[in-house]
Amino acid sequence: MTKPFLKPLALGVSLALSLSACGKHEEAAKPAETAPAKAATVAKAAAPAAPKSVFDVGELGPSSEACQDFNTFVNAKWIAANPIPADQTSWGSFNVLYEKSLADQHQLVEDAAKNADSAKAGSIEQKIGWLYSSAMDMDARNKAGFDPIKPDLAGIDALKSNKDLPAWLNQSFAKGDGAVFGFGSGADFKDAKIQIGYAEQGGLGLPTPDYYSNPKQKDLRDAYVKYLAKLFELTGDKPADAAKQADLAVKFETELAAHSVPRVEMRDPKNQYHFVTVKEADKVTPHFNWNGFFKAQGVTVDKGFSLSQPKFFAEFDQLLAKAPLAEWKAYLKARTISGAASALSQPFVDTQFDFYGKTLRGQPQQKPQWKLALGSVNGAMGMALGELYVAKYFPPEAKERAEKLVDNVRNALKTRIENLDWMSAETKAKALDKWSKFLPKIGYPDKWRSWDGLTISKGDYYANMEAAGKFNYDYDIAKIGKPTDRKEWGMTPQTVNAYYNPTDNTINFPAAILQPPFFDANADDAINYGGIGAVIGHEASHGFDDQGSQFDGDGNNENWWSKEDRAKFDARTDKLVKQFDAYAPIPSHPDLHVNGKLTLGENIADLGGLNIAYDALQTALKNHPEEAGKKIDGYTEDQRFFLNWARVWRGSIRDKAQMVYLNADPHSPEKFRAIGAPSNMPAFATAFQCKPTDPMVRSGDQQVKIW
Repeated sequence: MTKPFLKPLALGVSLALSLSACGKHEEAAKPAETAPAKAATVAKAAAPAAPKSVFDVGELGPSSEACQDFNTFVNAKWIAANPIPADQTSWGSFNVLYEKSLADQHQLVEDAAKNADSAKAGSIEQKIGWLYSSAMDMDARNKAGFDPIKPDLAGIDALKSNKDLPAWLNQSFAKGDGAVFGFGSGADFKDAKIQIGYAEQGGLGLPTPDYYSNPKQKDLRDAYVKYLAKLFELTGDKPADAAKQADLAVKFETELAAHSVPRVEMRDPKNQYHFVTVKEADKVTPHFNWNGFFKAQGVTVDKGFSLSQPKFFAEFDQLLAKAPLAEWKAYLKARTISGAASALSQPFVDTQFDFYGKTLRGQPQQKPQWKLALGSVNGAMGMALGELYVAKYFPPEAKERAEKLVDNVRNALKTRIENLDWMSAETKAKALDKWSKFLPKIGYPDKWRSWDGLTISKGDYYANMEAAGKFNYDYDIAKIGKPTDRKEWGMTPQTVNAYYNPTDNTINFPAAILQPPFFDANADDAINYGGIGAVIGHEASHGFDDQGSQFDGDGNNENWWSKEDRAKFDARTDKLVKQFDAYAPIPSHPDLHVNGKLTLGENIADLGGLNIAYDALQTALKNHPEEAGKKIDGYTEDQRFFLNWARVWRGSIRDKAQMVYLNADPHSPEKFRAIGAPSNMPAFATAFQCKPTDPMVRSGDQQVKIW
């Protein structure tokens, strides 16, 4: 189930947007170095100047560009020399890190596959090895064709009336598949110590609900219909029948989309949570019995659950009662085939890529088979692979160093809150209470998850993925009614990302992000604070962004603000909305702008995180004054701090992919993240001696100051 209250750092959608999954579950990277660091600084106090390889100043443009467009100054040369590969939709620092990560993981799964037959029976090494091998065996998959889903399609064909639909849906969910809506566990917004069930809107094959109604998306809608028709043809339908089935399926999805909460409105916690008793839920959906649903899932619901978007579920009920059965069957078949396509034979894989890769995102070439297989392993057994990853690539010493960095940046945040001139003492005290309850999690879980009970066979890829899907679904919903475990992770250690979760007030930094360009044991303090320091500050700032600020230190969706302070906060964030609304990332489409409201949380976190990390750097330099005045490759520590921030966001993206992300991604385009926060910081203007009239300087009413 998508959990909208998880706040990923950076490219949670942008790097690996998938219409069947949320987030970057498969992204990973290499480990950090292992030399110890002092608590108040990252680099050794007496370390020599960092080598040029830590930050190659030869990649920089003319110095005159720094105050005009900092992204161009830092990144234009690199971008020009590094075009987007044919099997990618974007290319930049994150992608390079991701590719290094995949190489490490590739070695792990290849070793597991080679030794699986002789590995300990039931071990994660054996399961990962067999799963990966079965994903790689295209001969077997091609021979099977679409045989693996024939029983599911036959079950849909066997439906006699709409009254049969609830039982079919119940069993589909119980298998770990689901349809129409999502269901899973999460902390209760009003009592975050307890996990409850969440039923959420879903069931769409296009990126956001507005794709089904926006006239500008007509060509994509038409292409989507053709994609579904092709899938129906691959399962044996004649072209005319396939086209008819596709039309019916998209008609059904259009009805769901019309009653789905739009992406921007989903940022409001009120649209993510609606607690009801089972009896109250049955009134919303009189044709769908929730007790029957929960019984089929093996879940006991005590006081109730979150029927998160009542309007959507009321429409779902109307469709159960009134939509023609033929329309339901077409929709369920379309979702079944499309959902399974990546695990079937090559024609299904190619057809899915032709739409979601080429047409929707402009990706010319499919990724090699080993990357697709590795993605399957991460989706099915990502945390198990993470256990192998940490054992080989992330020693305990790296975790210790990261913990010290987190402490330094968190302390800088505390000082910033204490010194706010716009917040009352009463609200400030509550903000500090929330700060004191942050739980940082570094690298990997304290306790590894058990995979006992998951059966992976040597050769049947589809059956393996189905088994893993049910196993993971059962694992998730088994939490319902139990205490929230704040130490559980929502990302795998090999993920190149980080996140904040307001419902448990944790900041989380997987092992894979603790490496260059974010963290480098050989680098000076400025490089590390401009990289991983800003990441730490970013996640901590999410606790006080437009969404996170609506949750208290215990993870409850409670208002801890005075009316006056909230009004001041909103006025400041409105200025940030306007700043990003003005950005147009695609030169050939100057009418397409960043959505400042959709990206507000990430933009607040960038601005807060960069300010906090800068403060932490100044504290480190005060403790080591001999470093403060030193230039490396001709640049001061303050300058190198901002240089590395911009380097993290270097990259380019295909226009089609950018269009999708403007609609669906809560993160701003990378080039605007490189300049957005620094342009609001006087420290940046001072560091590069910018004039008040320079484009990289926002002053007066234009300057945004929040945390």
